[in-house]
Amino acid sequence: MAEKGRNPVRESDRQVDTVAKALTILNCFSISEPELSLKALSEMTGLYKSRIMRLCGTLSAQGFLVKTSRATYELGPRVMILGKIYEKTHSLLNFAGPVLEELASSTGESAAIFMRGGMSRFCVIQRIGPASLRYSVSEGEPLPLHAGAPGKVLLAWAPENIRERFLKDQGLKKYTSRTITDRKELEQELDSVRLKGYAISEGEVVQNAISMAAPIFDNESNANYAIHLGGPAQRLTPEKQSELLPALMESARRLSFLLGKE
Repeated sequence: MAEKGRNPVRESDRQVDTVAKALTILNCFSISEPELSLKALSEMTGLYKSRIMRLCGTLSAQGFLVKTSRATYELGPRVMILGKIYEKTHSLLNFAGPVLEELASSTGESAAIFMRGGMSRFCVIQRIGPASLRYSVSEGEPLPLHAGAPGKVLLAWAPENIRERFLKDQGLKKYTSRTITDRKELEQELDSVRLKGYAISEGEVVQNAISMAAPIFDNESNANYAIHLGGPAQRLTPEKQSELLPALMESARRLSFLLGKE
C-alpha cells in the first residue's frame, strides 16, 4: 500500500528506472576505461555501491558484464554480440539517408557522403537540394583526394602512411586554376583542415562551385567518410558558408555518434 500523502509509484516506473540505471552503468565503459571498480562506477553514476552491486550482478548474470579476478567489471560477451548485430544491420549507408535529407532540406543545398577508396574518393550517397541551380556528382565516380573539400578532409585524416604515399606517388593533377598542385602548399592546407575540423574549397574541381566538408569518425576515431555540402559560388557566398557550417558540422557529429564515436 502506498504511504499516505505520497503519490503511488507505479511498478512500470520502477522497472524503467532500474533499466535506466543499468544502462547508465554500461555507458560508463569506454575504450580508455574498459575495466571499472565499484568505487569508480559509484563516482561516475552517483549511485550507492550496494545498488551498483545488485545491478552489476544482474548484468553479469545476463552476460552484459564480467567480474574479473581483481573484483572489477568489464563488458561481457552479450555486448559484443549485440554490437555485431548492429554493425551488420546498421552500416553508415543504412542510416545516413535521413540525415542527408534533413541537411539538404534545411540548407537548400545538395548533401553527399564521400569515402576514400585507394587513392581516390567516391560519392556513395547523396541527396539533391531543392535550390533551382544544383550541385551534384555521379555516385561511384572516382574523384581526386587533393582537390575539393571532401577529398581534402579524407586525405587530412587518412592514415599517415596512406597520406605520405599519396603525396609521394600521385601526380597532383590540375583541374582548374584553383587546384593546388604544389606538395608543400597542399601539406599546409591539410594541416589547416585538421586544425579547423572542416574544409571549404572553391572551384578546385569544377569552376565556380563551392564545396564544404567535415569528417565522419567511427568508434576508433578513423575518418573513412566525409559529409559534404555543395552549391554554386554565386549563392554560397562567404557569409552563406558561415551560416551553413553549423548544420554541416552537426550532421557530421550525428553520423559519428551513430558510428560509435564518443
